[in-house]
Amino acid sequence: MHQALQRFDARVLFLMSRNEDVPLALSNLAARGCLSASHIHITRHLALEGSRLTELAARANMSKQAMGKLVEQCEAWGLVTRLADARDARARRIVFTAVGLSWLQAFGAAVAQAEAEFRAAVGAQVATVVAIGLEAYAA
Repeated sequence: MHQALQRFDARVLFLMSRNEDVPLALSNLAARGCLSASHIHITRHLALEGSRLTELAARANMSKQAMGKLVEQCEAWGLVTRLADARDARARRIVFTAVGLSWLQAFGAAVAQAEAEFRAAVGAQVATVVAIGLEAYAA
């Protein structure tokens, strides 16, 4: 399963590197292999309203330190920013920037295309069984 996920994530990053709606600098990073599946964790797990670092790390099943490094990279690339948390003055929320929201939209399109390619490669019945199995496993 790990190899299948790696292949799927690599395909998603490849598709994003070719997407004209992804900002050129980010598409170049993806094309050169500077973005990895670990960067997808932020894309998959950051809530639209923003998340605290500890929440983001927990959702991605990563350490707070590792997620902090990813957030710093994504912040330097303009995907996310840190804002004061209205509920707790000591905390900061990580939120998508406008560029990050464009990235998120391109990510959704790339995932949909990769899923369609998977379905075409293995057939609709097998793809449905895999989806049902993964949903049951995740629960």
